[in-house]
Formats: sequence, C-alpha cells, structure tokens
Amino acid sequence: MSKVTIYDTTLRDGKQAEGINFSMIDMISIAKKLDEFGIDYIECGWPGALPKDKAFFQEIKKVELKNTKIAAFGSTRHAKNKVIEDNNIKELLLADTPTVTIFGKAWDLHVTDVFNISLDANIEMIYDSVAYLKDSGREVFFDAEHFFDGFKENPDYAMKVLKAASDAGASCLVLCDTNGGSLPSEIQSIIKKLSADVKVPLGIHAHNDGDLAIANSIEAIQAGAVQVQGTINGIGERTGNANLCSIIPNLVLKMNCTTQHIDKDRLKKLEETSRYIYEIANLNPENKQPFVGLSAFAHKAGVHVNAVQKNPRTYEHIPPETVGNRRRILISEQAGKSNILAKVQELGLEISADKIAELSQHIKELENTGYEFEGADASFEILVKKLSGQFQERFKVHSYKILNYIREGIESMIEGTVKIRVGEMEELTVAEGDGPINALDTALKQALSVFYPVVKDIRLMDYKVRILDPGSGTAAVTRVLITFRYHSYEWGTVGVSGNIIQASWEALVDSMNYILMRLETEEDGM
Repeated sequence: MSKVTIYDTTLRDGKQAEGINFSMIDMISIAKKLDEFGIDYIECGWPGALPKDKAFFQEIKKVELKNTKIAAFGSTRHAKNKVIEDNNIKELLLADTPTVTIFGKAWDLHVTDVFNISLDANIEMIYDSVAYLKDSGREVFFDAEHFFDGFKENPDYAMKVLKAASDAGASCLVLCDTNGGSLPSEIQSIIKKLSADVKVPLGIHAHNDGDLAIANSIEAIQAGAVQVQGTINGIGERTGNANLCSIIPNLVLKMNCTTQHIDKDRLKKLEETSRYIYEIANLNPENKQPFVGLSAFAHKAGVHVNAVQKNPRTYEHIPPETVGNRRRILISEQAGKSNILAKVQELGLEISADKIAELSQHIKELENTGYEFEGADASFEILVKKLSGQFQERFKVHSYKILNYIREGIESMIEGTVKIRVGEMEELTVAEGDGPINALDTALKQALSVFYPVVKDIRLMDYKVRILDPGSGTAAVTRVLITFRYHSYEWGTVGVSGNIIQASWEALVDSMNYILMRLETEEDGM
C-alpha cells in the first residue's frame, strides 16, 4: 500500500481555463470546500503576477483550515536578478504560506529559444531560488516544467535540472507534462529510469491535450510518484488538467493507495465537491463525466437494468454511493418492464403489478409520437400517478394566448395571457416577455403565485427544442424539454406537438404541477 499526496491547483491552473473567472469570494469558498473534502495541498495562485492572488493570501489567513496546506506558486528568479532582490521571490515569501511551489524550465528548447539564456544560467536560477526559499523556512516543491518533452530530447539536461532542485533542498520534484502530449508508456518508462538516480520524492502534473492526463497520472503513481497534481473536474488551460475527480477514486478504491485525509467516508463527498466547483465556476456539469457525472451510473437498455437489479456489479464498476453518486434508470423506447419497475421504485412511487405492462406499452406509444423521458423524470412521475389514479392537479388551465404587437410603431412586444382556476377561484394574468415562451412562463407563475407564493422562487434553467421530422418543414413535430430549479432542486418535463407553443406550454404546466405536488409532500427541504 502506497501513500499519495493530493495537490489541487484548481485556484491557479484551473482558473486559467477559458471562461473561468473566480472572484475573491469564489476562491475562498472553493478553498473551504477543498479543505472539507480533505485535499492535502491547495495551490492558490501566483502572488508575484496577479494582484487578486496576492490579496487572496492575506484573506485566506483569516480562514481556519483543518486538513489542507496552502501553497503559493511562482517562477524561479529572473535571469537578470539576484534571488534576494527578485520581486517574484519576495512576493512568494510575503504570501506567508507554509509551502511554496516554483517552476523552472526542464526543456532546453525553452531555455535557449524563450529565455534566451545559457543552459548553465537556467540551472543557477533554479538552484538559487529553491535554496533561498528553503533557507527562509518554506517547504518547497519544484515543478519541472516540460520535463517529459525535455527528457525525450535532452535527458542529460533534464536530469541536471532535477539535480539542481534536489541539491537546493526541494521536498518534491514534480514532473510536468506541460504540453499534454506524452503517452502513458512514456511516462512510466521515464519515471522508472529516474528511480535509480533521484532520491527526492517525485510528483506528476499532467495536462490533457492528448486526453491522457488521468492515465498519465495513474501510470506515474504506479511507477513510483507519490504526489499527484490536478484540478477538480479537470478544468484548466487549453483542454484542461488531470481530473482529480477520477484520479482520487481510482487511487482509493482500486489501487489500494492511501491519502492523508481522503478515506472511503470522505470519498462519498466527491460528487458534491464536483458539483460545487461547477456551480462556483458557472459551468454546466458534464453529465458523462466518470464517477461524478449524472450519467455515470445511468442504465438504459432493458437487459442492463434487469441484470443490475439482480446484481449491480454486472454493469457497475463501483457502487455509485461510494463517490456520492446514485444509480439512475432511464426510460426510453428501449425500456422493458424491468426499467419501468426499477424507475418506479427509484422515484419512490407506487403502482400495482398489473399496471406495469400497461405503463410500458403507453410509454412506447408516447415515444413513438416523439416523447422522450430520459431528461424528464417529472413528466414520467406525473404519467405514473395519472395511470395509477394518484395524480391531483394543483390548478386547471382555463385558457392561454399569445399576442405579438408593435408598441409605438417601433418595438415588437410579446404578451402572454393566462387564466387558471384553483378550486372555485380564477386568476387572469397578463405578462410581457422576450419571446412567447418567456411571456407564458412569466404569466403562469404570476397567476399561480396568488395561490402558491413559492413559485416566485422557481427559475427556468434550460429550454431545449428538437425538431423530430425536419422534412416536414414548418409543420414538423417539435419536442421541448424544460428544466426548472427550486432552490437546489432541479427537475425536467417534456412536451410534444406540431405547435412549438403548445409543446412548450405542456411542459410548463407539468413542471408547475410537479413541483407543487412535491412541495406539498416534502415540506422539509427541497
């Protein structure tokens, strides 16, 4: 059994991803979440390059962290500066973190073509920087940037770089596949060649340009590396970094490795941690992401579902609960009675055995006309309750209409009118919107809020339209999938019609009926 240190760089390398921009509050929140999960080290930015990162290191001092060490990141001294006078080195010390990670060039191409200095001068920069930080009382990790590319072209020089950092007192030599182009076999072969000459612990920092960052990280650990660097959900520059959400469960559950804090109990927080980072980063979760994705343990084919019900190991490599995820049964035209029964049980619904065959046949008929329930569990639940006589409408639609008019001869406006009935009372509401669906959604929620104030907190999250028979032109049948959220709870409904407004309206009405039904039965906390 080997022990591996988990080093997270979401707040440094991760925020270099296109479209990512963490605020100070975001960074503090992420650091707290990673500490709660049990990450050993969190690399939190480059104080010598970014004012926000510099300010962060002062703010994080006010936060009590229980499991993690904070690391500041930066480069070696500039070639023209003495180490004691170098501003980047000064800022690393002013960050006042217990650990400092500095990077230096391990590929001679970068030394000569980018730095335009001699190879010996680069070695001196690395030695001086590591030694000075070490003498200043810091734990120092050295990131050998472009190490694998450098080793493949000039192994002697790449080894000199590692020796300089080692002789200067680095606690870990992190081998970086910075361009992300190495193969797992190359990673393993090179690290094994180092083992005879390098006595300092090795780490791995892999990028995903060849879609191999996870595999390369695993190979490095099997070859002897004891520190793995990566980001939550694999976010990072270009195509991203090694994804810790896949690496960590493989280490803990399959490779018999231990980490300082993440045991099997903490691993159950993996999916929650992944979702949290997606939310803070304002990114849509990747459903097909292994271990933590919504589809990671989703079963669609009837044969698969039947087998999983008998023994989950038949089609699941691990129990989903071990990483905080859950099994999902998908309903489609491929679904047999096993899928239907399993889905009914998953949703906690009740339906008599004699109704299962009827429900299965009804679903096949609906899907033949264009319905699709894979992303519409709420519509499926309503369907089951209607068939079993358990469904109660929370409101009835009297009428709705859309009006498109020109205001003041210039601006085109969309107006939605909705009339509903709740018990003996009626409510008529008119609302403007950016389009017909937005206008109807707004008008419906305004009408319902008179009777059910909670609908004010319901937000439309996603609206998808699919043309099912494009050859029919403007008369084509349309399928609409709508996702709503109430606080942290999300649900989806589906509508199908040759009229896109009618299809959307069907999904909207089902969504409102569904959440009102759920809120009545689950007062504790959605």
